[in-house]
Amino acid sequence: MRQLLTLTASDLRQRIRDRSVIIFALVVPMALMTVFNLVFGTTEDLDIAPVAVAISAPAGDDLAQVVTAVVRDLDGADELVVTVEAVDEATGRRQVEDGDAAIALIVPAGFGAAVRAGEAVTVEAVRGDEAGIEADIVLSVVDGLLGELASGAVTARAALAEGVSHDELGAVVEQATTGGPAYDLTRGRASDEQLEAGASLVAGQAGLFLLFTVSFGVAGLLVDRESGALARLRSMPIPGWVVVASKALVSFVLGVVATGVLLALGSALFDADFGSLPAVVVLVLCASAAGTSVMFLIVRVARTSEQASIATSIVALVLGIGGGAFFPVSATGLLSRVIDLNPVAALLRGLGTTSGGGGLADIGVPVAIMLGFGALMLAASRLVPDRGALS
Repeated sequence: MRQLLTLTASDLRQRIRDRSVIIFALVVPMALMTVFNLVFGTTEDLDIAPVAVAISAPAGDDLAQVVTAVVRDLDGADELVVTVEAVDEATGRRQVEDGDAAIALIVPAGFGAAVRAGEAVTVEAVRGDEAGIEADIVLSVVDGLLGELASGAVTARAALAEGVSHDELGAVVEQATTGGPAYDLTRGRASDEQLEAGASLVAGQAGLFLLFTVSFGVAGLLVDRESGALARLRSMPIPGWVVVASKALVSFVLGVVATGVLLALGSALFDADFGSLPAVVVLVLCASAAGTSVMFLIVRVARTSEQASIATSIVALVLGIGGGAFFPVSATGLLSRVIDLNPVAALLRGLGTTSGGGGLADIGVPVAIMLGFGALMLAASRLVPDRGALS
């Protein structure tokens, strides 16, 4: 144990003196975090402005008036402010052209009769050039309403075809076509296992550069072999496993410290909240262990430190990009299951859980994925013929 600690301390001092460790572990990821947050960090800060809607609807058509009533009811829903003005078709179009209204809804004559008969009918929406997300919200609600009305008409016609009496059909039509959609607008929040934009950028860069950071320890075996230091260590009464374990411990410590510092700085500088500290610590420890295990596989197949550096860069970028270090990756089927086994994706998933209020009991799946990934890489490194540092 004393030999292991002595070698680990000596290697740590060498790595800390190496400027490349500081650059890849802290400087580069912090620079990327800053740039990405400046560019993308405010994409979720949407300002919902008041929206004016001009509606042309036949006065004696009760179903046409349902459209108007539903749009009026949107006023005051969460942060949405909607002003509705009943106008004729020409006035509505002119208001949109002049910029006095964001949208004009043109409900044609005979709308209600067509809906009840199950006939095709079109409500025209004229959208202004400057209309924003507020207009999208209104159009989405109106589209949902029209879908409900069409569904009710189809239901009524189907019931009539099945022999439902006209007395009962009236109730069916009334319920299906005049009730309107049930909707409730609230400001959304990210669901479990999803980080907000700023926190996702911080965690993604921390996970990506964790893989670069842990390479400095294990890959040091190749550097020591090229410099002759490994041969001198082998000539000493030191078990071979102690030398390897010291490099692994150096990688692990560098990964834990660098990732912890990046998450802490990201939380302070970019307003990222990762939740429970004990749970975050466990995730960082498991991610560092998984990253270190990959380096053992690389160091067995790489013959030189240059080859190890290239292989590390390829593996880090593949796992980082595939895990969502830069942007969320969507996949289905078998590919989605493969992506879920990525330690970077597991780290982001775990941090999303803790950010949403989860604790140690809620991160079992990402922890199991990272530890399982580490065990798989260690097993593979034992099976792959050694052409690297210890050959």
